[in-house]
Amino acid sequence: MKTNIINRRNFLKSTAATGMGLLILPSGTLSGASAPSNKLNVAMIGTWGRADAHFNAISKENVVALCDVDENHIAHAAKRFPRAKTYIDWRKCLDQKGLDAVICCTPDHNHALIANWSLNRGLHCYMEKPLAHTVEEARIVRANYLKQKHKLATQVGTQRHAKPNFERVRELVKDGAIGELTDAYAWGNRQIRRPSYPPAAGKPPKNLHYDLWIGEAPFHPYNPDYFKGGPGMNCLSWNMYWDYGTGQVGDMGSHTIDLVWNAIDAGLPTSAEGEGEKYNPEVTPVELHTAFDIPANNWRGPIRVHWYQGGMMPRSPKGYVDLNKIGHGAMFKGTKGYIICDYDSRIVLPFGDNADMTYYNKRSRVKIIPPLGHFQEEWTRACKTDLKTHCDFEYGGNAIEMMLLGLVAYRVGKKLDYDPVRGRVTNSAKANELLSRKLRPGWTMNG
Repeated sequence: MKTNIINRRNFLKSTAATGMGLLILPSGTLSGASAPSNKLNVAMIGTWGRADAHFNAISKENVVALCDVDENHIAHAAKRFPRAKTYIDWRKCLDQKGLDAVICCTPDHNHALIANWSLNRGLHCYMEKPLAHTVEEARIVRANYLKQKHKLATQVGTQRHAKPNFERVRELVKDGAIGELTDAYAWGNRQIRRPSYPPAAGKPPKNLHYDLWIGEAPFHPYNPDYFKGGPGMNCLSWNMYWDYGTGQVGDMGSHTIDLVWNAIDAGLPTSAEGEGEKYNPEVTPVELHTAFDIPANNWRGPIRVHWYQGGMMPRSPKGYVDLNKIGHGAMFKGTKGYIICDYDSRIVLPFGDNADMTYYNKRSRVKIIPPLGHFQEEWTRACKTDLKTHCDFEYGGNAIEMMLLGLVAYRVGKKLDYDPVRGRVTNSAKANELLSRKLRPGWTMNG
């Protein structure tokens, strides 16, 4: 959607003077508040599984394009949006005239390309997590967004962010409930084990355009195991393979590290290290622990951030607190105690003789962070108004860059010194090679 800022400002001045009650839409057109022109023209890329979660919210807009490599999935969405044009190739979909915005619910390895192509076309973009497949891709998408943040609204699909507990945890950390923050930890206990890519088995069904599903990734022969997951869980059939996903780092890791990320106002790390099970060149690790040095900001000193998965866990601060009972959770360590939380609840555990909580500057009710509201609708509203969302491509791009850098450190097997300005590792040529990937011929990040 194009916004003519000069005309908008001039018109606002004139209407203020004359008392006219017209609404100026983001497109620059003038209309009543309930006019059809106040709706976004949206393309949905990926129309099944996770896409179903968007149907109700986006039905308030004009869904004008549906794209999926599986024609049965297109038919599924077309029942809800029968007037939309249909595509099997997202590159052609993005060139449909008149689009304002894109929602992407494809496999993980497509995400950065679709996000970047959308930004290149001046389209608002909602991207399911993770935003990118490599460190380099995260940086490309974030940089493209930052050049256009004055006119485009973006959101990464970490929808658990809308839970009120996220802000309650942030308030406790920032207001000093545990003293000065020193460390933060997040973990997930999901374990999906695979030995290697599945072998060739049969032929793709006629409704599935398998080569387009592969997209820019290296080709692996068809096997129905890639597609056996049900709606909302189908990602668990392919995201543990290096070429198609990043395992739990990009899956539940994106959601759970968000508990930490929302509370610490972090930039990018200056180091990364990783340990876990023996490296498998075909399958991402189940057991993994990565750690990062995060520089100080204007309200806290430097801290260490940790991610654990697959059974590896931080040490509990007290024997009577069993962190393993929290399947996906986070913990913050300060000079005077701990905060332990999951998505919906939290506890404060003071420690030390001086941890009497008198130092805790509890905020008043009027200063409590207001609820986010409906996560998807925050994005559609931002497309039309102030462009602001909680999980835009800068926020989400920073978080996934850190997490993906941890996977690189795990693969290299040493602590990496990282230059966050240049996006380069300064002590390992091998690590720098792993910051990016080679795309199949015919595919590009910058279409």
